[in-house]
Amino acid sequence: MSAMRFWPAWLALGICGIVFASCSVGPNYHRPPVNAPTMYRSEEMSTNAPRAELEWWRIYQDQTLQALIREALTNNFDLRIAVARVEQARAAAMQARSRLVPSVNYGGVVSRGRNDLFGETFPNKGVVASSVSATLNTFWEVDLWGRVRRLNESARAELLASEEGRRGVRLSLLSEVASAYFQLLELDEEMEIAGRTTNSFTESLNIFKQRMEGGTASGLESSRAEAALDDAAAAVPAIRQRIAFTENQLSILLGRNPGPIERPALFLTRITLPDVPAGLPSTLLEHRPDILESEQQLRSANALVGESVAEFFPTIGLTGFLGKVSPELSALTLGGANAWGVAAEGAGPLFEGGRLVGRYRQTKSERTEAALEYQRTVLNAFREVSDSLVAREQLAEMRSYEADEVNALETAVKLSTERYIAGKASYYEVLEAQQQLFPAQLNLARTQLAQLQATVDLYKALGGGWHEDPDKTSGR
Repeated sequence: MSAMRFWPAWLALGICGIVFASCSVGPNYHRPPVNAPTMYRSEEMSTNAPRAELEWWRIYQDQTLQALIREALTNNFDLRIAVARVEQARAAAMQARSRLVPSVNYGGVVSRGRNDLFGETFPNKGVVASSVSATLNTFWEVDLWGRVRRLNESARAELLASEEGRRGVRLSLLSEVASAYFQLLELDEEMEIAGRTTNSFTESLNIFKQRMEGGTASGLESSRAEAALDDAAAAVPAIRQRIAFTENQLSILLGRNPGPIERPALFLTRITLPDVPAGLPSTLLEHRPDILESEQQLRSANALVGESVAEFFPTIGLTGFLGKVSPELSALTLGGANAWGVAAEGAGPLFEGGRLVGRYRQTKSERTEAALEYQRTVLNAFREVSDSLVAREQLAEMRSYEADEVNALETAVKLSTERYIAGKASYYEVLEAQQQLFPAQLNLARTQLAQLQATVDLYKALGGGWHEDPDKTSGR
């Protein structure tokens, strides 16, 4: 039979595949509606400026912080794991794309036996024969219902979700490094405050002892001063412990073994807080990596619904082979050994015991879950931005009051000491003023740290703070 008689059927099936190539059963993706507020709480006016694109760690002009961030971006294990996950998703997407094109493989059989030809028996008694075949085989699923395209859409969405997940890990890493660094600076300031306080109590103790030795004071004064000195000195080991813990935490973020972190003698009061307008809430949907990751996961779940619908329809495939087939090895090179064939095959479900219906209901439920997760992520993002804005506003007011309190108490300590030396005040006034100053100074330092962390939290809540090269950071 002539090979040309098979081509009309082959061509017809190919044309049908092209015609139906743009058809995919199941729902097409649409972003769920989000009730975004017109402006954030505690924000006087929203703007369209891309605030989240600022390189926020460069605002502080701190070379040490910038060096630590560069080291973390290179060595942090969580970020490297996230990059590996992106590569896994990219490989999975490649596998899904491969189903869109025909698969071609090869095969061959060489055999010799009695009453045997290519592994099949034939009625010819006593004949010992050799057989050989070498073929190329091809198969292509005609994606009439879009099952393969839906699988490819799902895999691509998972790839994009993994890339957004990597951005999320990167964002968290930068925030944690900055927060730990500022924490170290604040602890250094606490250590300096504790040292000043210890020296102040030591001076008071010396004054009380001198007056006691001169017979103008009692042992009660020196005992109270010594107790206050010991109380202030006891805070120093606790601060050292917190410094060591924070250095270890930062070392792990940098991919180092736990150890000390070199840093300048820079107090938080020397760091200028940047002014950060938040921008429109609607732009948050395009910046936050966790929102974008959640949306891609929703897109993947939506595509799998279409794939489950396509399972109800028959699967149609085109097969073909081309090669050499001969009962004798010596005849393999002759024209008579040529072999080819084309065929179309189809298969579809008749009774699956509810498997397909169950699969369809499962994917619909998973899509509903993904949609709800997306909406929850968006609401949580709005809350985090609002919380950061409220924190910045209230902490600024707290810092103003606490700074005034520290100034007033420093004046009180100075005046009470002068009055005591002049014999116009009791030792109680001196100790009371000193004991109030120490916690007030600590509270001011911690509020300054909270302000810096609120700024970091705000940029994190906005979903960025940098321009990045996706090909470089994702390892492509």
